This record gives sequence, structure tokens and C-alpha cells, in this order.
Amino acid sequence: MEAPARHFSATMADKEGVHNLTSKADFDTAMATKDTLMVLDCFATWCGPCKVIAPQVVKMSDTYKDARFYKIDVDDVPEVAQELGVRAMPTFFLFKNGEKVSEVVGANPKALEAAIQSNV
Repeated sequence: MEAPARHFSATMADKEGVHNLTSKADFDTAMATKDTLMVLDCFATWCGPCKVIAPQVVKMSDTYKDARFYKIDVDDVPEVAQELGVRAMPTFFLFKNGEKVSEVVGANPKALEAAIQSNV
């Protein structure tokens, strides 16, 4: 059985898959790790396109082992969504060394993968 998502720790960054950030503190901890590309999926549970692309993002997390993948529910953590300027879901942000290097709006797996490839 997996540990509850609310018990986020820096060691999660070492595990595979897409990790759920459930608070601003989780987001800040994820951003503090600056040595690898961070891919952040800003989604909403009611968003159809978010549900469609989610399995593809999981596959990308398996393919691009040098990147860290996270997701955050914009309704559960609105302060992060506001800080990032999320206006549509899904929106993917790519961060490197704490700086935003790319943004992909919409369920566009080809654009997301291209952004990952050019920044990993």
C-alpha cells in the first residue's frame, strides 16, 4: 500500500511516476530541488481533457527518468494556481533550476513531450 499523498517528502522526488502535490508547502518543497527538470501538471478533477492526457503523462514519467513529474489540483491548492497564473486546464509548467523554462496549455501530448525533450 502506498503512503498517503499528504505525507510529501523530498524522497518522493527519487521515486518514479507522477506525484500529487496537495499543498503550497508540497509545491515549495518540489521547487526546492533544482538539479533536474520538474514537470508540473495543473489539473482539475472535473476537467475532461485532464483525464484524457493523465495516462500519457504517466508514460512520459516512465520514459524521461531524468525529469521529476508532479500534479496539482488547482481547486485544492488555488494559491499555487494563482501564483503560476493558471487560466485553463490542463496547464503544464516545466521548471529548471527553479525557473520556468516552458509552458504548455491544453491536453497536447506532442507539445508537452517536445517541451520535455528540449529541456531534459
